[in-house]
Amino acid sequence: MKKEFVVIGLGRFGGSICKALAEQGMEVLAIDNNEDRVNEYAMIASHAVVGDTTDEMVLKSLGIRNFDHVIVAIGDNIQSSILTTLMLKELGVNNITVKAQNDYHEKVLRKIGADHVVHPERDMGRRIANNIVSNNVLDYLELSEEHSIVEIVASQKMDGNSIIDLDIRAKYGINIVAIKRGQDIIVSPQANEIIRTGDILIVIGADTDINRFERRIVE
Repeated sequence: MKKEFVVIGLGRFGGSICKALAEQGMEVLAIDNNEDRVNEYAMIASHAVVGDTTDEMVLKSLGIRNFDHVIVAIGDNIQSSILTTLMLKELGVNNITVKAQNDYHEKVLRKIGADHVVHPERDMGRRIANNIVSNNVLDYLELSEEHSIVEIVASQKMDGNSIIDLDIRAKYGINIVAIKRGQDIIVSPQANEIIRTGDILIVIGADTDINRFERRIVE
């Protein structure tokens, strides 16, 4: 059964989400107060409408509470973002994701009940920085302020050793949750799994432990 989404705000962030959801065959209602943006997405989204989402009557007329997930991607007006989120909560929307411009904005959004808050520019900046700093780090996903999931390329130093030989969990406090090897993905690898040069290790743990592992084992 297809899920039904609403994307409010069709700037770069909201527009990219709208396109990605539509490409996956999801039902998407796209809303913006700019008619030109709405016209741009009229052939991409299932429905695209011009509307002021800080107006409760507009949201009610769209049957907003009947959708599975609403993404508030308003990027240039914090007040509109907060008021829209507040209206959505009061109307009983079950799942709300909101784009935050800064930490203060996030605090307010969480106070009024946003289910998920994202910082796309900040998070992408951190991912890029991690990729630049280390030749071994392919990708980076922040789970919290102190924990992450990281893709690390196994170096020649690790070649031929099993996970238990390297004693990664005990020494570094991190877990290898999967290994990418060519077209194959080994999920929850066994302790006796042999690591080969060029394997992509998907590890999870505290940032300090991951950095320590990378310095001592990978490089």
